[in-house]
Amino acid sequence: MKTSTTTLFLILANLFWAGNYVFGKYVVLELPPIQLTFMRWLIALFLLFPLAHWIEKPSWKSVWQAWKLLLVLGLLGIIGYNFFLYWALTYTSSMNAALVNSMNPALIALVSALLLKEKISSHHAIGLIISLCGVLLVLTKGHILEIFQLQFNKGDLLMLLAILVWTLYSIIARKLKNIPVISATAVSAFLGLVLVAPFAVGSGLNIHLSGRALEGLLYIGIFPSVGSFIFWNISLRHIKASQAGVFLNLIAVFTAILSLIVGQSITTVQILGGLLVFIGVYLTSKKKTSSRPVTKTI
Repeated sequence: MKTSTTTLFLILANLFWAGNYVFGKYVVLELPPIQLTFMRWLIALFLLFPLAHWIEKPSWKSVWQAWKLLLVLGLLGIIGYNFFLYWALTYTSSMNAALVNSMNPALIALVSALLLKEKISSHHAIGLIISLCGVLLVLTKGHILEIFQLQFNKGDLLMLLAILVWTLYSIIARKLKNIPVISATAVSAFLGLVLVAPFAVGSGLNIHLSGRALEGLLYIGIFPSVGSFIFWNISLRHIKASQAGVFLNLIAVFTAILSLIVGQSITTVQILGGLLVFIGVYLTSKKKTSSRPVTKTI
């Protein structure tokens, strides 16, 4: 797959995830995190399995043979990350949550270097630093020193757990070398849903939602759940986890843009920060001409 296509997929994945922050904040006011996680993936399954069967035409027997690995991915990416994210949003502000999430690319790069022996090149490190600076500009509106005045609460700690879970998910997902992406996502989502269902049903499902919450739930069940996971997992089969990780900084930028669309203000400093993020992402994803081609994993 072309580098430009991989880049586009990663951008779209993070654009949809940014919407998850915006709409998730509304929905979590009416649905507890465990119920929101369950309803989100229940909606997604009605799309994932038909898409997998229509587009990939997989051998479902072969897919289910990898159920142990898919179960782990379901626990991490389907249940763990989303549950901790929504739980965090009930305690912390969007600014704090996004700030903690901006640590994810660095964490993925570090863990990838330790577990996968992925080398962190100089231009990768520079791109990572530039992106992080851009995120800080976006979040603090130019007053970067304010990060030292933030009071971390229970929600911030939950976000730390969320990004740790997502780091492990991104690294383990690279082991899915011979399973079609949509099929793998569908089965892992199904297994995760089976595990979370007793807790969601036991807590008493709330089916009386406002129009805004229902719209948000439908968005979350379609775009972040189906689109983002498919685009992210396809990309992980063509580039390193650490390279893909830096694109997560785009979540803060897209969140600012979406906030502007729904009526919130955005400053010149935030625009500048967004440009720095895009520059950092470009430097990180750009391959050196003198380096050897990266062998595809699928």
